[in-house]
Amino acid sequence: MTNFRKSIILAGILSVALFGAQAQKRTRQTSEEYIERYKSIAIGDMERYGIPASITLAQGILESDSGNSRLSVLSNNHFGIKCKRDWKGAKVYHDDDAKGECFRSYPSVEESYRDHAEFLDQSPRYDSLFAYSSTDYKSWARGLKAAGYATAPDYAQRLIRIIEENQLYLLDRPDGSRLYAAREQVAGRYGSRSEIGKAASGAVIDPDNYRVTVNAHNGYNVYTANGVHYVPAKEGDTFENIGKQFRISARNLRKFNDLTDRRTQPSKDMPVYIERKKRRWTGDAAIHVCRAGETLYTVGQIYGIRSRSLAKMNRRSYAEDAVLPEGLEIRIK
Repeated sequence: MTNFRKSIILAGILSVALFGAQAQKRTRQTSEEYIERYKSIAIGDMERYGIPASITLAQGILESDSGNSRLSVLSNNHFGIKCKRDWKGAKVYHDDDAKGECFRSYPSVEESYRDHAEFLDQSPRYDSLFAYSSTDYKSWARGLKAAGYATAPDYAQRLIRIIEENQLYLLDRPDGSRLYAAREQVAGRYGSRSEIGKAASGAVIDPDNYRVTVNAHNGYNVYTANGVHYVPAKEGDTFENIGKQFRISARNLRKFNDLTDRRTQPSKDMPVYIERKKRRWTGDAAIHVCRAGETLYTVGQIYGIRSRSLAKMNRRSYAEDAVLPEGLEIRIK
């Protein structure tokens, strides 16, 4: 072969390599595109197996670099699942915790998703995860780490961050596809995330615990606190007309909101719970630091906790409507 022909072939090879690198750079998939492409599969797996769609997508994004990693491109393995002894399918070898480790290879990404769901469903080490609700993505994330899914010490925190930055928790809810598609309108309608969760008293609570669960119901915006649904009262609202809209008696509404006087009516922006509040806070925080003007009752309304339970937890002699000292620390769980 002449030097001239060698030069032409070498130039051709370099051109193809350069073109391929440029094409790969141009076509790199974003996390948004990844979510849009695979969210319906994740929702389907949630309905069949009970695995939160948010967890499935967050693991896919993290493990496959949004479908851009070498392992995912060459073998459609989006969840970093290794061969294990019982794997009978195709294999590929890839450097991970050690050099040349055996990973599962799939004919399609859809097969990778199916195998991921079955892997969690059928492996005894993950049995404890299925005790959690499919809306409890934080417990699922921590449980995956505790069960040894990944070796990274901050694996759970990474999953939670991906879920919250992309609002994937919306997909875990009934009608999740619609809620996720409408997330920008939701943000525009109700204000920024930092504004959601402002109570009538002016206290601001972790917005991650205040999620819009329904765009609107008969003209009322529906939120959750502590997993309990509530609506902010409008100007001139009564428990009677709110109850009529949600098919709940005014008597039960007052009971849900720790009120006994039949003459009491909600003030504008007051959280009106349309379900029974819980006995304690289910979030991470254990202590609330009182702000000026707060009472046991208003704290209970902020956190979705029954006033009587708050009083019992703190063994205080304060009446429910007594103003608490500013800076006082009270238990909420």
